[in-house]
Amino acid sequence: MLTTAHPTADPPPTAAARRPRAARQALLLGLGLALLLLCLALSLALGSRSVPLPTVLRALLGTGRHDDPGVQVVTGLRVPRTVLGLVVGAALGAAGAVAQGATRNPLASPTTLGVNAGASFAVVTAIYALHLDQPVQYVWFAVAGAALAACAAHAMARRTGDLDPTRLALGGTVLAAVLTSWTSALMLASRRTLDEARFWLVGSLDGRGLDVLTPVLPLLLVGLLLALAVAPALNALALGDEAAQALGVPVARIRVAAGLAVVLLAAAAVAVAGPIAFVGLAAPHLCRVLLGDDHRLLLPGCLIGGPILLLTADVLGRLVVRPAELEVGIVTAFLGAPLLAVLARRATR
Repeated sequence: MLTTAHPTADPPPTAAARRPRAARQALLLGLGLALLLLCLALSLALGSRSVPLPTVLRALLGTGRHDDPGVQVVTGLRVPRTVLGLVVGAALGAAGAVAQGATRNPLASPTTLGVNAGASFAVVTAIYALHLDQPVQYVWFAVAGAALAACAAHAMARRTGDLDPTRLALGGTVLAAVLTSWTSALMLASRRTLDEARFWLVGSLDGRGLDVLTPVLPLLLVGLLLALAVAPALNALALGDEAAQALGVPVARIRVAAGLAVVLLAAAAVAVAGPIAFVGLAAPHLCRVLLGDDHRLLLPGCLIGGPILLLTADVLGRLVVRPAELEVGIVTAFLGAPLLAVLARRATR
C-alpha cells in the first residue's frame, strides 16, 4: 500500500533552530512594550490641548501644581481615558485571538461573530425598557446579549456535528446585521433612548471615569485566565478536530471555554466603551505576522497589540479635526474596513 506525506508538513525545528526564533520573538515583544509605553505617553500628552511631557510626568507623580491647567487635563481627563483604552484594547485583542483560534477562521472577531451586536442590542433594549442612564448599569445586559449572540452564531455554523468556519463567519455577519437593524429601530422608536445610546454606540473612551471598570474587572480577569488556559489547546485545534482529539484534546470543552472567554472579554469591553470594531480582528493578524501561530505567544502579543491599535486610533481621532475630535469607534471603522476587505480576499483564495 502506498502512503504519501502531507505536502505542507515540515520537520520539527531543532533546538538550535528554535533558539534564534525565540530570541527574535522576545525582542519583538520587548519592542511592542516600548511602543505601548510611547502610545500611553502620547495619549496623555496630545489632544485638543497639547500638554508637555514634563507636565505629564509631574501630574503622574503628583508633584505638579493643582492650579496648573495642564495637570488638571492629564489627571482629570486623560488618565482615565488612557487606562480605559489600555484595558479595552487588551480585552478586544485577546478576544479576537481566541475567537480565530477556536473557530479556525481568520475573519473571526467579536464584531464578525455578532458578539458586539448582541451586546449592543441588549444594552439598547435595557435603556429603552428600563430607562438606564449610566454605563455602569449596562454590564450584565451586555454580557447576556453577547452570550446569546455567540450561541446563535455557533448554532448556525454547526453542520453534521462539526463547526463550519465559513458558515460561522456568514452566520455571525447576518446576525450582526439583523441585531443592528433591531437596535436602530428601538432608537428610532424612542427619542430618549436615541439620546442616551447614540454616544455609547459610536464607541468612545471619552467622558467615562475609572468607576466604569469596577463592575467589569471580574469579567475581564476570568476571561483572560480562560484565554490563557486554552491557548496551548488552540494550537492543537489548528490541526483540525480529529487531529486534536487524537492528541487527547477535549475539543468540545475547549471550544466552550474559549467561547466563554470571548464573550466575557468582548462584553466587558462593549459595556465600558461601546462596540468598537476591527481591533479584535486586526490585532491577532498583525501579531501573527510578527510572532507566528503559537497561541502561547500570540495571546500576550495581542494583549500588547490591541491597546497599541486602540490608543493610536484614539490619538488620531483627537488630532485630525482638532479642536473637535472623532470618536475612536469611527476611526477604527475607517481604518479597519480596508483590512477586512483584504483579509476576506485572502480567505477566499
